[in-house]
Amino acid sequence: MRDLNKFKGCLIGGAVGDALGYAVEFLPTSSIFQKYGENGITEYELHHGIAEISDDTQMTLFTSTGLLVGTTRSMTRGIRGDYADYIANSYMGWYRTQTEKYPLPGEFHYSWLVNVPELFSRRAPGNTCLTALEQGGNGRIDKPINRSKGCGGVMRVAPIGIYFTDKNYPEKEIDAIGARAAALTHGHELGYIPAAMLVHILQRITNHGETIFDAVQDALVAIPSLFPKAKHMKKLINLLQKAMRLSKDQTDDPDAIRQLGEGWVAEETLAIAVYCALKYADDFEKGIIAAVNHDGDSDSTGAVAGNLLGTALGFDAIPQKYTDKLELKDIILEIAEDLCHDCRISNYGPRDRSWERKYIEMTYSKDTNN
Repeated sequence: MRDLNKFKGCLIGGAVGDALGYAVEFLPTSSIFQKYGENGITEYELHHGIAEISDDTQMTLFTSTGLLVGTTRSMTRGIRGDYADYIANSYMGWYRTQTEKYPLPGEFHYSWLVNVPELFSRRAPGNTCLTALEQGGNGRIDKPINRSKGCGGVMRVAPIGIYFTDKNYPEKEIDAIGARAAALTHGHELGYIPAAMLVHILQRITNHGETIFDAVQDALVAIPSLFPKAKHMKKLINLLQKAMRLSKDQTDDPDAIRQLGEGWVAEETLAIAVYCALKYADDFEKGIIAAVNHDGDSDSTGAVAGNLLGTALGFDAIPQKYTDKLELKDIILEIAEDLCHDCRISNYGPRDRSWERKYIEMTYSKDTNN
């Protein structure tokens, strides 16, 4: 059963972890604790009263519109290509927000999100993503665009894990969509397989009601079978198993996370997020605080931990102090609702002008609703 509370929790949770970690992304642990106190950063660092999101959440939103455009095309035209292709088109829209000025010219676009002025803010976009998209963003698993295993693939695929709930879509194919979406820009096995792993964990939580622990256990079996020839699978599995063990120890979080890495590469991002989500499975706030207070890519580890905890615990479990000042909260919630309720129009059914403007014409604007 599709649970809006989980859909909203996934996207808002990811954005919360992203925004909390964005302020300390490039700071060493010693500097974080020196600046923010013995508990590290626990509250947003606001800019003009807003907790700013980074490219992690921006690209997550564009992943969402790619999914919804693909389904809408299927519902209204009876044909649909690979979901990863629609996601790729959507990412090209994000690329333009990072390289051009608002508003874009009036030609057809592939995502209505290019009509949101705030998304034109550059928030430390990943060089790999920018370079790959400059080249067309057409990387494939069998034809990699580069050899990057950076975390830019895993940090943006969470919507894929929740979207196919109750759609009777083959589980392996959902996981593969996650991998293909990451491989658009990241060609190393450890650039796209962790994305498939995250997608699998999230769909087990939403589609089967599993705990994070059980979902991770299932992923450790399912994903190796999906990529039986992967040369680097053992490294990923070992790291995730280590994260699971550490989550049961009494090791201080910064020390435990240091053993898993810094999160600049995808397998470390996922392992750190899994560690935090497992250790604080019943406490969203403690989980994301642990996920961002370390050396390394704090916004990405915070975002993925927030995706996991937000999905498992739901939007209602996220403290209001983290949602009140969150940048683009209304847009994020609207996208979550669209993912949950999905396309309900067809060639022969009732019309929905708002949906048509969003996912057919791409002319929708939040401010004007036209």
